[in-house]
Amino acid sequence: MKNPKDYGFNSQLIHYSGHHDQYGSATVPIYQTSTFSFESAEDGAECFAGTKDGYIYTRIGNPTIKALERQIAVLEHGYDAVAVSSGMAAVSTVYMALLNAGDHMISSAAVYGPSRVVMEQHFSRFGVQSSYVNTADIENIKKEIRPNTKVIYIETPANPTMDITDIKACAEIAHSIGAVLVVDNTFCSPYLQSPIDLGADVVLHSITKFINGHADIVGGVIIGKDKQIYDKLRTMMVNMGCNMDPHQAYLVIRGLKTLGIRIDRAQENAMKVAEFLENHPKIEWIKYPGLKSFAQKDLVRKQMRGPGTMISFGVKGGLDAGRTLMNNVEMLILAVSLGGIESLIQHPASMTHSKMSKDSREKAGIGEGLVRLSIGIENVDDIIRDLSRALDKI
Repeated sequence: MKNPKDYGFNSQLIHYSGHHDQYGSATVPIYQTSTFSFESAEDGAECFAGTKDGYIYTRIGNPTIKALERQIAVLEHGYDAVAVSSGMAAVSTVYMALLNAGDHMISSAAVYGPSRVVMEQHFSRFGVQSSYVNTADIENIKKEIRPNTKVIYIETPANPTMDITDIKACAEIAHSIGAVLVVDNTFCSPYLQSPIDLGADVVLHSITKFINGHADIVGGVIIGKDKQIYDKLRTMMVNMGCNMDPHQAYLVIRGLKTLGIRIDRAQENAMKVAEFLENHPKIEWIKYPGLKSFAQKDLVRKQMRGPGTMISFGVKGGLDAGRTLMNNVEMLILAVSLGGIESLIQHPASMTHSKMSKDSREKAGIGEGLVRLSIGIENVDDIIRDLSRALDKI
């Protein structure tokens, strides 16, 4: 592809990697090496000086990893991307690159638990300040702005409450005060949402989830809108040493090729499962962006290309009833993570968000009875039958 932008999303997934090797390999080879040789001392000096393109050491860059980075940057409409060893490596790299001692960050309160914990318990030790609010209400962000606010960090849809934040409105606020807008796009993937097109400066993903989609690797990626911010992110990653492994990158490239069709199928399933749960007498409440009852459905249509595959709900009877449900599913897997081909069910308050204080969870809307469901690509009748049997046990 000379210009991948001339092609559709699924064609880009299959045919664009930005990599060409001397043997004409149809797939990206695995460059399983720690170091790269130079043609001469002068060649090595030019590579280190940055006056010549070339590979030096895999912590700094690697052809297999670069192929993945280029492809995701194209999908996210960014300048370039930085692939890292985990989703939390992506989060930590962003924090380290964009925040100094004395700076302030405003973040979604309902955000992936460790993203908040690492800020409140660790970055705070070095003088970084943070505020956590329900960013679905833009006024909450405006109220928390301080003279030292440098980053607005949002996750939309929020994990695990499914609240939607207006990306374009957040970008306008951030840029009006000279701050950077960071969007965790993990729940949507670039297939369903394009934050940079809406004004975001940085987008990040846990690659472990939808982008890889097969529950067999852990990884993260950060996309910069322009060269200036990308260079900050790349430099910080290299210095922190949290680069992705080449074999890991190869597996992600392989998994990425089916992103579109995986989400299409799982999203179709999720809609039917959500409708089943909404009408079940033992379900107290449900939040899924595709339902007509979803309070922010207009914003979903405005900034997302589909409702996604994530559902949160509460069972009548609270935590004990939810525990009964999770302990009695047979096909669904009781496990954390999300975005794979398999359906997963879990309890955020005791699992993914357990390190947050109870008070912080409650303020973020993460109640003790909230159950999070990630819908996969199984036969939907089997998913519904499994949930129905388990609900009957309550």
